[in-house]
Amino acid sequence: MTTSVAPSADQEVRSAHRFNGIGDLLRLYLRLDRVRITVWTLALALTVYATVESLIAAYPDEAARQARAALLENPAAVLMTGPAYGADNYTLGAMTANELSLTLFVAVAIMNILLVVRHTRAQEEAGRLELLRALPVGPFAPPAAALLSVAVADLIVGGGVVLALLAGGLDFTGSLLFGVATAVTGLLFGAVAAVTAQFSEHSRAASGSALAILAVAFLVRGFGDIIDATGSWVSWLSPIAWAQQTRLYVDERWWPLLLSVVTIGVLLAVAVALSRRRDIGAGLRAPTPGPASSSAALLTPPGPVWRLLRGTFVAWTAALAIIGLAMGTLANSIEDMVDSVPDIVEFLGADAQSLTASFGATMLMFLVVGIAAFAVSAVMRVRGDEEAGRLGLLIVTGTPRNRLFLWVIAVIVVQIVVALVITGAATGLGMAAATGEVDWVIRMCGAALAYAPAVLFVFAVALTLVGLIPRLAGLAWIVVVYAVFVAWFGELLNLSQWLRDLSPFSHIPLVPYESASAVPMLVLGIAAVVLAAAAVVGFRRRDVMV
Repeated sequence: MTTSVAPSADQEVRSAHRFNGIGDLLRLYLRLDRVRITVWTLALALTVYATVESLIAAYPDEAARQARAALLENPAAVLMTGPAYGADNYTLGAMTANELSLTLFVAVAIMNILLVVRHTRAQEEAGRLELLRALPVGPFAPPAAALLSVAVADLIVGGGVVLALLAGGLDFTGSLLFGVATAVTGLLFGAVAAVTAQFSEHSRAASGSALAILAVAFLVRGFGDIIDATGSWVSWLSPIAWAQQTRLYVDERWWPLLLSVVTIGVLLAVAVALSRRRDIGAGLRAPTPGPASSSAALLTPPGPVWRLLRGTFVAWTAALAIIGLAMGTLANSIEDMVDSVPDIVEFLGADAQSLTASFGATMLMFLVVGIAAFAVSAVMRVRGDEEAGRLGLLIVTGTPRNRLFLWVIAVIVVQIVVALVITGAATGLGMAAATGEVDWVIRMCGAALAYAPAVLFVFAVALTLVGLIPRLAGLAWIVVVYAVFVAWFGELLNLSQWLRDLSPFSHIPLVPYESASAVPMLVLGIAAVVLAAAAVVGFRRRDVMV
C-alpha cells in the first residue's frame, strides 16, 4: 500500500521564499535598464519605419519591386537577408520582411544576450549578487527578475516594431507577427545567455559564448537558405530561421514560433538545473591553474598587454577569417547569376568580373567594421583593467604611465594590422577557391589594408575618450554601431551623403571594385595620430584608478 504525503506548511513557505523579493528586483532591473531599453526601442523602431519609407520611395511600383526580386536568387543576397518568400509577387510587405528581418532578429538577440549577462553573471562577478542574497531575497528571485526584465524589454521593443510597421502602411496581421517573432527570437537568445552564464566565472566569457552561438545560428541559417531559397532542412537547425519561416506578409503562419517557445522553456530549465550545481560566483568550468613559472615576456612592458588581449584578438580574428572564407566561396554565384540572368549585366552596367569584385568589396567592408569593433573592445578591456586596479599596479612597479599607454597603443595597432591581413587573405582565399583565380588573395589583402586608416581612426576615438573622459569611454561604440548602420542601410535608405560621411568607412572606396584614393586615407591617418596623441597627453595628466 502506498500513501501520499501532502507538503507541509513549512515546505510551502520555503518554496514561496525562493522567489522572495522578485518584485523589488524586477523594478530595480527595469530602472537600471530604462535608458538602454529606450535607446534600443527607438533605434530599432526608427530603423524599421525609415526602411519601409525608403523602400516605398525606391520601389514605388510592381515593376521596380520585381526587378529587385530578380536579385534574390544570388546566394550572397540570401546569406545577408533571408528566405525569398513571395518573390513571384514581391509586395512591399514581402520586401520589408526579406530586407529587414534578419538584421532586426540579430540586433534584438544581441540586446538580450547583453542584458541577461549584465543581470546574472556580471552581478556575480562583481560580488553584488552575494550582497543581494544576504538580504531577505530568495535564491531564485535574482535570475527570475533578470529574465522577467528582459522579457519586458522584448515586449517593449516588439511593440515598437509593430507600431513602426503600421506607421509605414503595412497590414496589422503581418506586422503583429513580425513584432512577436522579434520578441520571441530575442528572448530565445537571452535564454542561451542564461545557460552560458553558468559555465564561466567571467561575464565576458558568458556573453562571448552566447554571441558565438548567435554567429553560428546566423551562418547555418544562411547556408541552409542558399541550398533552398525558401529554406532547406539545414535552415531549420537555426533558431533565426524559425522566425523567418513565419513567412511574414506572404503566408503568415504562427506555428514555427512554437519551436522557439519550447526551446526557451528547455534552455531556462537547463540554466536552473546547472545553477544548482555550482556555488555563487563560481562557474561549472573551473579555471585552469596558471603555469608554475611565467614567461620572460611578461617582464617587458608589452608583455602584460599582449597577454591581456591575446584571447580577444585570437577569437575575433578567427571568427572574422572563417566568415570571410565562407563568404568568399560564394563568389562563383555571381557568375552563375550572370549566366542565368544575362540581362542583369545590362541592368547593373557591369560585367561578371566587376560584379565579383563588388561582391568581395562589400563583404570585406562588413568584416573590416568587425575589426574596428575588436579595436574598441580591446580599449574597453584596458579601461576595465584600470577600473579593477590592475593597471595601477603596473604603474606603481615603476613603469612610466606614458610608456605603458604607448605600449598599449602599439600592441593593439599591430593586432589590427594582423587581423586585417588575415581577414583579407581568408576572404581572398575563399574567392580564389570559388573562381579559380589565385590573385584574389593578394587583391583582397591589399583591399583590407586600405581600410587600416578608418579602423585606426575608430580605435583612436576610443583611446581619446579613455585618455580624456574615461567615464564616457563607452560612447566609442556609437561610432561602430553607426558604421554598421551606414554600411547595411546606407544604400537601402538612400541616406544623404553628409550622413554617410559621418562614418569613417564611407571615405574609403569599395576596393578592389573601386580604385583606392590616397587623400581620404591620409586624412584619416593623420586624424588618428592626432587623437592618439591627445589620448596620451590626457592619460598622463589625469588620475589613474588604483
